[in-house]
Amino acid sequence: MATLKTKILGIDFENPFLLASAPPTALIESIDIAFEMGWGGAVLKTITPDDLEMIEASPRYAALQDRKHIIGLQNIELLSHQTIKYWCDGIKFLKQKYPTKVIIASIMAPVSKAAWQDLVKILNDTPADAFELNFSCPHGMPEKGIGMAIGTDMGISSEITKWVKEVAQKPVFIKLSPNVSNISSITWAVEQAGADGLAAINTVQGFMGFDLKTLMPNLNVNGKTTYGGCSGAMVRPIGLRCVAQMRQTSSLPILGMGGICTWEDAVQYMLVGSDAVQVCTEVMLNGYKVIEPMLKGLQNYLEEKGFKDISELKDKAIPFISSHKDLPKTPLAYPQIDHEKCGRCGKCVSICSEIEHQALQLNDGNVVVNKERCEGCGLCRLVCPAGAIK
Repeated sequence: MATLKTKILGIDFENPFLLASAPPTALIESIDIAFEMGWGGAVLKTITPDDLEMIEASPRYAALQDRKHIIGLQNIELLSHQTIKYWCDGIKFLKQKYPTKVIIASIMAPVSKAAWQDLVKILNDTPADAFELNFSCPHGMPEKGIGMAIGTDMGISSEITKWVKEVAQKPVFIKLSPNVSNISSITWAVEQAGADGLAAINTVQGFMGFDLKTLMPNLNVNGKTTYGGCSGAMVRPIGLRCVAQMRQTSSLPILGMGGICTWEDAVQYMLVGSDAVQVCTEVMLNGYKVIEPMLKGLQNYLEEKGFKDISELKDKAIPFISSHKDLPKTPLAYPQIDHEKCGRCGKCVSICSEIEHQALQLNDGNVVVNKERCEGCGLCRLVCPAGAIK
């Protein structure tokens, strides 16, 4: 049988699914419930110095929906409201009860060597397995000069990583932001500064728009709103891109996240370089129980593919990702029509005639391709409601 166990930086993971640093890891008693259900570990909601002010706005969530489902959240939630002592005691409790579960302490502090090192020194004395430095929260914290304000600056990111590594007695992961023009440069900077591992992505800065009946923002805080962190399925393509670029830059272990809703999504992240994955929004929408189909699905998939463990998935897609200039430009990928499946609705013909190429026509009820006009863009395949084009 395939195993879901893995080892990262000397840390044994009973399975690769961790709860991300977020509301689902805000309380010890909640993490206790999650561990009972089968989660392999948890990244604690970000711990800060006790004197760092945390005053929340309310409400602090808005959703993006398709016809039936929420496909993304915007949130303006801040960091942990619990004291450092609360977390020290809680980590000890969880490790005593669940010695095989991975606990990672997410931390953030002002841009001060003493503030970061004092926090690390206190948490060194707990049985937490590792640190995750939150350089990436995109709301509330950047206004204080921390969070994303750190993770978008190579110099500051590098300096704080060095400060932490001077005193940390546990592996140090750096959680990077997608809200940068070049995540590879930040990856390189923190690796050169001594980071042991990487984590990405944090939420994508965005805005969920307005209620067209009232003309008020969908995230309405007593008539005001702000930009927040967007998460969920809507950001998965961004997360996959960031993790792939990080893997192309670095060989450090990566904890991948961003829109993971199913075991299939987790496999996608592993294919582009993730050693393990973190989940947040799917839990916020459907509860800790989502771990059950994730574990079962991944186990079955590994066995169907004949893989002994998840290491055989890691990085497999990286050789296929290149720059545009290196993509083959010929031969063109002409559409092939399955006339038995085709419903003769004409949608592909209409779309092709309107977007650019005018390469499809209906001839005696059948869709035919004019190869002299076709440029092989592939849009017809995507819009066909019958799946009759490949």
